[in-house]
Amino acid sequence: MTVVREADRLAFELPGIQFSVYASPSLGSAGLCAWKLTVEGNFASPESHVIDTDELFMVLSGSVSVTPDGEVLKAGDAAIVSAGEPISVVNHGVEPAQLHVAIRSGFTVKGEDGSTIPTPPWAV
Repeated sequence: MTVVREADRLAFELPGIQFSVYASPSLGSAGLCAWKLTVEGNFASPESHVIDTDELFMVLSGSVSVTPDGEVLKAGDAAIVSAGEPISVVNHGVEPAQLHVAIRSGFTVKGEDGSTIPTPPWAV
């Protein structure tokens, strides 16, 4: 068993989004990646991306959508974005929103233009 303490979690930031890693191959999980996603108020992803496997989003607080033109999700809601479906995160509120995200390790990401995006550091 691997225990990841809050103080020891890996943290990464992109403009408007923070990632706090619970599970990844570098943290001892061979098959699963999981992180807490914090999305700043009124943030909208500048572009979408697609992943080659399903990704699970579980909303802890706030109101967000996770696909272009997707349904607004609130605390307690979850969405499974199927492999190949565009992902684009929008926080519809002024306060930060928090989500738990889970996906299998070793996934591949492609940008809107079809170019391959390197595996993000929170999933290595």
